[in-house]
Amino acid sequence: MSLKVIGAGFGRTGTLSLKGALERLGFGTCYHMVEVFGNPKHMPIWTEAQQGNPVDWDALFEGYQSSVDWPSCNFWREQLEHFPDAKVILTKRDPEKWYTSIMNTIYNKSLTGSESANEKSRMFRAWVDDIIWNPVFGDRLDDKAHVIEVFNRHNQSVIDSVALEKLLVYTPGDGWGPLCAFLGVDVPDEEYPHVNTTKEFVAGHITKKIGTD
Repeated sequence: MSLKVIGAGFGRTGTLSLKGALERLGFGTCYHMVEVFGNPKHMPIWTEAQQGNPVDWDALFEGYQSSVDWPSCNFWREQLEHFPDAKVILTKRDPEKWYTSIMNTIYNKSLTGSESANEKSRMFRAWVDDIIWNPVFGDRLDDKAHVIEVFNRHNQSVIDSVALEKLLVYTPGDGWGPLCAFLGVDVPDEEYPHVNTTKEFVAGHITKKIGTD
């Protein structure tokens, strides 16, 4: 099995909702950060990738047909090179709203991670520093202009690099229509998933499910 869909969008751009949508459309199980919690042996593999070392993408994504969110989106180029027939989805949202969401959810959670009584949480959040905050943003999350510049530069790089026919630029709220047309599947007779809002994240709905609260 190989990846059919590669998500290139950063976290907090509707990636968990897209995971649910892709699974509903038959492109699942979809790899998302939440999958790492259930596969802790994957953490050092992503670290190896971040350090520029070779990764066995077939083994890492065994059982998956699609990928979204961090840490996978950091390596969309490598995945597309390895799975050249895959299509790429770039999830985007308003940069100002995205930054606010990042700061109120996953980054805020990372700041308190070292104080957690849960050893798994402490280990995971230290790993997040090494796989996202430091290499992607230079550990400058308080510098709003810098973080938004990184966000915009990443998105433009995807747009400039991926062939038009292989790329869907997708914004939360676009619904099933453009997604299904891009993937060549029928539109389901149900609402598009809408999960992991800032309110839900702050309330701990997601972290409680995956055991890192």
